[in-house]
Amino acid sequence: MGWLTKEIEHAPCTVEVSHCFESLHAHVRFDNGATVNPGDEVRVQGPEIMAPFGEIVREARQATIVRASKLEQLWTRLTGDVEVMELCEFSFSEEATL
Repeated sequence: MGWLTKEIEHAPCTVEVSHCFESLHAHVRFDNGATVNPGDEVRVQGPEIMAPFGEIVREARQATIVRASKLEQLWTRLTGDVEVMELCEFSFSEEATL
């Protein structure tokens, strides 16, 4: 992989979608042990998975991982902390009101 080139990798995966009172989530686990690095893109192939309320749905799928170039990885590492801080809201007032 070069400074400006991307690689494409295909990996089998398991998709878990939960639509329960206790948990609302969607997770992808790569069955071949592949890992995702900063800047990589993951696309899961197949139709949308809809879990009815109160259920957890697991399906085997194929994922396409588009590996970021070295330059994109570096940029993501440098700017990632700033982007995460945009999600935080801070207040330094002496009085807290709800």
